[in-house]
Amino acid sequence: MPIMKFDAIDRRILAALQRDARLTNVELAEEVGLSPSPCLRRVRLLEEAGVIAGYHASLDRKAVGLGLTVFVGIKVERHHDREATAFREAVKALPEVVSCHLVSGESDFLLQVVVPELAGYEKFLLGTLLKLPGVADIRSNFAIQTVKAGGALPLDHLPAHSPPASGKP
Repeated sequence: MPIMKFDAIDRRILAALQRDARLTNVELAEEVGLSPSPCLRRVRLLEEAGVIAGYHASLDRKAVGLGLTVFVGIKVERHHDREATAFREAVKALPEVVSCHLVSGESDFLLQVVVPELAGYEKFLLGTLLKLPGVADIRSNFAIQTVKAGGALPLDHLPAHSPPASGKP
């Protein structure tokens, strides 16, 4: 998929929606300096291109009873066979796993798991994680305090539109 190029207005739209996805089109247009119709067109183009992947509510984990976050490093036996594929598919289906990354280093995968408390993690570890296909080793790291989570993407690094060559429309 080619990387889309963004102008200053695209960046302002994306930054505004990352801050508050509940902005109305009129509010968004006013914030980014466009009239509502062109603003809506740009937002729809960004959605169709997959740049805006969706809109969601950000929930407070503790307030909904998921007060323990665990970062779980998992080493698998083999990467290039059915077991590795089965492992990935199984992890995707686990609601306790809020993110999963293939990583380099001591582990092969790094999972972010949320559960109510330590007893809930013990049950999840023994009853689910250890039974996943191909698991060779599991290392758990417990979050003591969350300093930053769910941050907005740094839009200053987006590829920019090239300015038109002088003398050309």
